[in-house]
Amino acid sequence: MKIAVLPGDGIGPEIVRQAVKVLKSLARDGLNIEMEEAPIGGAGYDAAQDPLPQRTLALAKASDAVLLGAVGGPRYDTLPRPMRPEQGLLRIRKELGLFANLRPALLYEELANASSLKTEIVAGLDIMILRELTGDIYFGQPRGARKTDNGEREGFDTMKYSESEIRRIARVGFDIARKRGRKLCSVDKANVLDTSILWREVVIEVAKDYADVELSHMYVDNAAMQLVRAPKQFDVILTGNMFGDILSDEASMLTGSIGMLPSASLNANNKGLYEPIHGSAPDIAGRNVANPLATILSTAMMMRYTFGEEAAASRIESAVKRVLKQGMRTADIHEAGTKKVGTEEMGEAVLAALHA
Repeated sequence: MKIAVLPGDGIGPEIVRQAVKVLKSLARDGLNIEMEEAPIGGAGYDAAQDPLPQRTLALAKASDAVLLGAVGGPRYDTLPRPMRPEQGLLRIRKELGLFANLRPALLYEELANASSLKTEIVAGLDIMILRELTGDIYFGQPRGARKTDNGEREGFDTMKYSESEIRRIARVGFDIARKRGRKLCSVDKANVLDTSILWREVVIEVAKDYADVELSHMYVDNAAMQLVRAPKQFDVILTGNMFGDILSDEASMLTGSIGMLPSASLNANNKGLYEPIHGSAPDIAGRNVANPLATILSTAMMMRYTFGEEAAASRIESAVKRVLKQGMRTADIHEAGTKKVGTEEMGEAVLAALHA
């Protein structure tokens, strides 16, 4: 198992450090894990004037999986667009062909009070949002800014999906649904967008090979409302890049904190980039208050989806549940009656629970 470790910026290095401890522990227990670190994002720019340095890209391509912290920070906001930290993230996704972004929204029983919704609405919540990651309006060309005939400034982007892009992400969605509750809801805007009309047509075609999975369709505006009205109606949500970006952040608040949500981005061979869905949080970087659990849970997804090590994945997830049950909380999920701990202490607690 060769893993490229890319801590990135802001809180990235401190949360990744806790996840690396977990991986090193699994290695000591017998898994053949090899790790190598490289810069990305602002750290990449600082090291090589490139948010995705050639050495980092080469390491990522030579590895079986990538563990990433987060990228970005205000000190890089004035850089030219190609040099900005988030461009490193977009490029590595594209270079590795990571088209399938898995974002689970799971509410731990111990964090039910931290959810923005009433306990009876979210108790037992377990949703998988599958977001297409390399197409849509984020990558469509042409894009840019121009002046109209009357001299007014105009910004423009292009939303597009090919049939093959839709078909491959739909198959991933149906395969995941088969391993869960056998329900898939495809989210689009087919009442307005031609891109979504094709999306819906292709998903319906793919569904013919998955008669055991219940398929439904929902417009994205309704899906956003249903996520806060009755989220447990969903099992797997399949959607495009932009809609998935928005809906998964919305779903994160149902679980109590964005600091609890891991993610996986996979290519056609299950090579994956694993990262928390939150950002680099530069305002709390270096203060030992960031929540490392989403990053640690990302390593569980890595064990499950890239390496097929279900036992190791379950072991990590059980360790996280155990420390939550023990009452340990970082500042973002802290409430009265629980023990507030820092990033390092939370990492050490998970490590101890791993061997309990």
